[in-house]
Amino acid sequence: MGCGGFVCTKNALIALNALYIVVAVILIGVGGYAKGASIVTSLTVVGGIIAVGVFLLLVALIGLYGTVKHHQVNLFFYMIILFCVFLVQFFIAVACLGAVNEEHIKTLVQEGWHRSRNDTLWDAEKNFNCCGLSDSTTGINCNKLPCFNDGGCSPCLAIITKRSSDNLQLAGGIGLFFSFTEILGIWLTMRYRNLKDPRADPNLYF
Repeated sequence: MGCGGFVCTKNALIALNALYIVVAVILIGVGGYAKGASIVTSLTVVGGIIAVGVFLLLVALIGLYGTVKHHQVNLFFYMIILFCVFLVQFFIAVACLGAVNEEHIKTLVQEGWHRSRNDTLWDAEKNFNCCGLSDSTTGINCNKLPCFNDGGCSPCLAIITKRSSDNLQLAGGIGLFFSFTEILGIWLTMRYRNLKDPRADPNLYF
């Protein structure tokens, strides 16, 4: 059977949803590991990572079930959800790649710092090896940081701004790539819904 046939389209959808399941499990695992290893002690950050992983896992399972059973209604809702996810992810990826400049990031870092709890600030200082936002004397437990014994810690603002800018570019690129896999998933689902299962009873289609 050709690559545009029922079986090939079905296998492609199964493989795509299997990829989403792997990514979802990785996200859930990263969130759990980060919390367990005390890499991130903020429940909000960890909860966000795990929530994204769980949502992606549920979407992939819906798609996988609809594909295996060739369930028309299930595939329709899967296609709608995937399209909504694509729109959100595409615009966020574009914003990460070009719409957010360094000055904007600096403003966001300052606002986020002032609104964050001490455990979140401590995570930032520990992970970036810096102390305080603009003044290293206003940090939290700076004497426990490696930089404290290496001649003093630098303020976090410039360090976090630079790292955030680099990470936004990386996240935007990855997000843009995955958004095109979602377009592929939508196209495959539309095609698959309109194909007849060659092993099914032909009378079911009349």
